[in-house]
Order: sequence, then C-alpha cells, then structure tokens
Amino acid sequence: MLKINEIYKSIQGESSKAGLPCTFVRLTYCNLRCTYCDSEYAFYDGKDMEIDEILSEIKKLGCNLVEVTGGEPLFQKESLDLMKRLCDEGYEVMLETGGSLPIEEIDKRVMIILDLKCPSSGMLKKNLYKNLEHLKIIDEVKFVIGTREDYEWAKEKIFEHNISEKCSVLLSTVFGALNPQTLVDWILEDNLNVRFQLQMHKYIWDPKTKGV
Repeated sequence: MLKINEIYKSIQGESSKAGLPCTFVRLTYCNLRCTYCDSEYAFYDGKDMEIDEILSEIKKLGCNLVEVTGGEPLFQKESLDLMKRLCDEGYEVMLETGGSLPIEEIDKRVMIILDLKCPSSGMLKKNLYKNLEHLKIIDEVKFVIGTREDYEWAKEKIFEHNISEKCSVLLSTVFGALNPQTLVDWILEDNLNVRFQLQMHKYIWDPKTKGV
C-alpha cells in the first residue's frame, strides 16, 4: 500500500528526457523542507492505493515513460516494490529523489535523478553523500542553483566526487530566483561538463499549476 498524491500524464520537464511524454506518479510525504519547494501539496495529501491499482491507472494513460516522484518517494519503502513492478511490466522508469535517503536498494533498471541540495535550499545537512557511490551511468545528479554560493558549492562537489565521470550532471535555476542566462554564463566561463536545464513545464503552464 502506498499513499499517492496524484497520477497524471504530461511531458517530462527536466533531465535528459525533457520534452518526452511521461506519466508521473507523485507519492505523498517528504522528509525535507526546501526553501523553494514547488510541491508542498504533496507533504500530506494523498490516497492509499495498492500497487496493482497504481499500475492499472498508469496503464490507462498509455505512456511507456514513467517517473516516480514526490514529495520524497523513498520515504515510503513500498516505492521500491512499485518501481520493480513497473520495470517488470516493461516501463522505462525514472525516480526523482532528494538525495537524503539511501538509493542502493533501487532496482538497477531505474534511472535515478539524484537532487543534491545546495546551501540556499536550507537542507544542505540532509545530503547523503554515500549515495554517490551507487550511481550508474544511466543516472543523473541535479543541482538547483539559487545563488553564486550554490553554484560554487555544486562545482566543488562535482569535482570532489568526480560526479561527471560517473553519470550526467544537471544544473538548473531556482525558478524566479536566478536569471537562467546568469547560470549559463557561469557554466560557459568555467567550461563545466554539465547539462543546463530549465523546468520546461513552468514555461508551458502557469508555474503553480498542478498535474502538469
């Protein structure tokens, strides 16, 4: 049994899969309280659903790419079973996780988007750096940048842990807090081996719109 906040189909707004049709399974609860959180509605609201029921809802949407997100999906241990079942059913599965909970038990077929929390998030102390030892080539590490301090910190961690040699690295801005062009200029000046990204869905729909 899992508590599900919402299941919907949209386009993938971030990562190397950006722009592709994707079914999102948003789980309830989160152990973090980032200053810029855009899904606070998932902290508590949700419906209890069996995995078979969740799979049935996903099947109705007819999309092979599925992202399990939150909240923090790993806060509910049954999410591991859900992701394994999705992989067994032939879905291409992505997981968006805040990086504070262990990832080593996740099915190796799942593409993990690990969101390391920068200083301006207020959650810096929650980062579980041991997770970086379990990254696969198909995984991606994301840094959400709100300030120059965030950028310098992210750059330090990328080199300290050789992250760009293990998997792709994504840098994006805190929406509305940092001009995207500013971050792009920093990346180009430092010749960083990273992928710049925008939260595409926030430019297509109103940034506060749910279910997109």
